Amino acid sequence: MSMLKTVMPKRYIAGGLLMLGLLLPVIVSAGLPLDTVKGHADRVLEVLRDPSLRPETARKLRKEKVRAIAGAMFDFTELSRRTLAQNWKNLNPDQQQEFVRLYTSLLEDTYADKILSYTDEKIVFGKEVSLTEKTVEVQSAVLRRTAEIPIYYRVILKDGSWKVYDVVIEGVSLTNNYRSQFREILMNKPPESLLETLRKKVSKAEQGVK
Repeated sequence: MSMLKTVMPKRYIAGGLLMLGLLLPVIVSAGLPLDTVKGHADRVLEVLRDPSLRPETARKLRKEKVRAIAGAMFDFTELSRRTLAQNWKNLNPDQQQEFVRLYTSLLEDTYADKILSYTDEKIVFGKEVSLTEKTVEVQSAVLRRTAEIPIYYRVILKDGSWKVYDVVIEGVSLTNNYRSQFREILMNKPPESLLETLRKKVSKAEQGVK
């Protein structure tokens, strides 16, 4: 059984990751987390609504632009540490560096594929909830015809910038979702096995194989 398949219900991923790019923050030098999140939505919408990027022939370029935005949204090192939790220290520095690179590629590709299927769902923002001195949860919801999907974005302040380190979709945490899968691999296998699994997954994505 693949250790990297999504264990969240499909509607969580299709609905939640679809909206990821519309709501997650880009690096900013100042401003409240909620303002950052709302401001970033415009950047993604510009890509999605650009007439020159709508033809299927422009899909590759459109995806590259979306992935670039994703790269600016996340603190992938923080996300990687939190995902592996206590297993992080079991990787040597070189393995940690490769894990961050592979995990980044995996998440960016998943994110880009989902956001390109955007279909004008309505987004509403709720409140900010302080988690710690430097972490905040920005609460939002995606409104569909038959359902309301709560999506909470957890951001961390580093060097004056708010960046995402976790996303909670209907109570299901992105980092917890992958943590359980990675933990299962590392329970009986060395870190190299996890890295090899990620290498294969990323290679297939780069080749357009799902």
